Amino acid sequence: MRLQVRDKIVDFSDCTMVMGIININDDSFSGDGTLNQNKAMGMAMAKVDEGADIIDIGAESARTNRGPISVEEEINRLTPFIKTFHSAKWDKDRPKPLLSVNTWRSEVSRKILPLGVDILNDIGALSQSDNATICADHGTALLIMHSIGLPKEPHLGQKYENVIEEINLFFEEKINLATSVRLKAEQILLDPGIDFAKDRAENLNILKNLREFHKHGRPILVPVSRKTVIGEVLGIDDPCSRDAGTVACSVSSIIRGAAILRVHNVKAASQTVKVIQELIK
Repeated sequence: MRLQVRDKIVDFSDCTMVMGIININDDSFSGDGTLNQNKAMGMAMAKVDEGADIIDIGAESARTNRGPISVEEEINRLTPFIKTFHSAKWDKDRPKPLLSVNTWRSEVSRKILPLGVDILNDIGALSQSDNATICADHGTALLIMHSIGLPKEPHLGQKYENVIEEINLFFEEKINLATSVRLKAEQILLDPGIDFAKDRAENLNILKNLREFHKHGRPILVPVSRKTVIGEVLGIDDPCSRDAGTVACSVSSIIRGAAILRVHNVKAASQTVKVIQELIK
């Protein structure tokens, strides 16, 4: 399976890629965020050294118990990092990864995509076509995440008749919406949105039935890193203590055809991918 990313073609036919998370904020749920741009870039370099194929940066925490930041503040946090990222020294010993930006506001996307963004990680469930249009204008790939409603709004008690069928219907609708505004299907990735408007049983159902989402013919990203569902299964409140559970979910996802794992602990994920790929050859 292939993904068109600006002037590149990414082939997922025989590998699972690792996306390393960089939080340019001070209220990340996992406690690893920073507002220091030099520190954020250093963290990104370290994750590449540990095996990250993609760096995903976000300026606003998705936590619903924290208020949103302004559009201006989000742009001001993202812009210096993107510029530094592209001016950094990349070589054969430290190859340049793809750059993903985690946002949902089209006002932010319009400002940052021209700076050189490979993937727009839209956690707003593509509520409108604007982000798809902006991606089409700049050749940026679009990651469409399933959720209900807008980010920063709690969605407790959401009920699904059949969560797998409803996510598949959502993906079909959003792919049609994105392609209707000139975005190529080859530029789209899908994310089932673990922990977003879903309870423990629904999250586990999604992970068990990940293959059901391959019907759309697009790469699937699985964001299981340190998620609440892992804490619920293991009885662990501290997100930073959930890495073993994250590895277990990563193994399950790789076997079920995940194209990308979005994680905090890149070293563990990269080693997991390497070992599993040897075992399933």
